[in-house]
Amino acid sequence: MSLRPRLVRTAVVGIALTALALTGCAAGTPSGESSSEASGPTEADYITPGKLTIATGDIAYEPYVIGDDPSSGEGFEAAIAYAIAEELGFAAEDVEWVRTSFEAAIAPGPKNFDFNIQQYTITDERKQAVDFSSPYYSASQAVVAINGGPLDGVDSIDGLKDVALGAMAGSTSAQTIEDVVAPSVEPRLYASNEDAVAAFNANQFDGFVIDLPTAFLATALYIENSYIVGELPAGGVADEWGVVLAKDSPLTASVSAAIDALREDGTLEEITDEWLGAGLGVTLLQ
Repeated sequence: MSLRPRLVRTAVVGIALTALALTGCAAGTPSGESSSEASGPTEADYITPGKLTIATGDIAYEPYVIGDDPSSGEGFEAAIAYAIAEELGFAAEDVEWVRTSFEAAIAPGPKNFDFNIQQYTITDERKQAVDFSSPYYSASQAVVAINGGPLDGVDSIDGLKDVALGAMAGSTSAQTIEDVVAPSVEPRLYASNEDAVAAFNANQFDGFVIDLPTAFLATALYIENSYIVGELPAGGVADEWGVVLAKDSPLTASVSAAIDALREDGTLEEITDEWLGAGLGVTLLQ
């Protein structure tokens, strides 16, 4: 069974990509194989020996997971997860999926997964509670608005300062509002992106700050009569995404090595191009 099925490409709208300049790690040891490296994981290091348990969100959204079915391998993060599994020595049938909320996965304490993939930005604060792999993607933030609303005609950061912006609390989007926009109106922050979308659709704020891939999907599919105002400069946190592992997990080095290998052999670029597409120019707000 092919671990990375070549599925029919979906017409997901494109995004501008930021190149990652990263230091490689030593290759890890696949599960079930012997290794001369003392730090290599053993079967006992996995949640279920002989299986790789991967987590994603309670609801997994496109283009990251197509049809809320990560086991299909369809979608940006689903495809990356199976590519990592293959690098670790797991067949597709040995991958098991579980669901977690965004916040629960990065809280201190035991985990019910070997790694979790759901657009987690790598931050020093989060590293106090969990481990992160090497980054697999670097995203920028964008502002979405409703046609005919208060943001019509806005083409600069100054134009965002006196309107109500919204985002998920604790996210890179929320920090970008604070660091880059510094608005005079208190931002509306929500427990999840689902809550923020519902509030935005109910006209409770004027501009929705989300990562650029999601902004394209939102304006195309689930926020009616909307458009992308523009892309925001990077704030205080570089929005590099990594998979989450338990703090001091014996798998962290091997998962990072797997991602580094996928970057070096071009697989990450192929997956990104397939599911996120080529860049479509979006105005950078200044």
